[in-house]
Amino acid sequence: MTSTYGTIPTSPTPPKLEYITRGKQRIKAGLGTRRPWKTMFDIRSLGIPTGVPEAISRVRVNISYFRMNYTMVMLLILFLSLLWHPYSLIVFVILMAAWLFFYFLRDQPVILWGRLVDDRIVVVLMAFVTVALLLLTQATVNIVVAVSVATVVVVAHGVFRKTEDLFFEEEEEVIVSVAS
Repeated sequence: MTSTYGTIPTSPTPPKLEYITRGKQRIKAGLGTRRPWKTMFDIRSLGIPTGVPEAISRVRVNISYFRMNYTMVMLLILFLSLLWHPYSLIVFVILMAAWLFFYFLRDQPVILWGRLVDDRIVVVLMAFVTVALLLLTQATVNIVVAVSVATVVVVAHGVFRKTEDLFFEEEEEVIVSVAS
């Protein structure tokens, strides 16, 4: 007779909870593809570029490397700008669900008409749809200011964040070299 002392009995997950458990796992896995915030905001990796070509190169590399982090920062700034516009905020929450489904939590790449859709195209289309639908909610000034501020924040970080310590995974290196 085997001893089961100290073990916690488990039962199969009910169907309703299985969906929630699977969603939590997808959120953890999806957010796991972003770069660590500690790496993004490492003070030792900040420096002034020597010229415009280096600044442009840094922005390109940093946007490629921190793409998901920058998207989160931009969406956070947009969210904060809409706190005083309840209708816009409701639309934004619905759009966030679309962002989660189409960008942050996908298991597989997007395929339309048998063709693979690049992540950059998904981000641009989702950003366009987000801004367009939010503009229909009469919060134009807030949205324009938020998108402008977010763009300045992302470009400023991209310019001043050195790229020598960034390590791309093999697959990403191939994508970056093909895109260049």
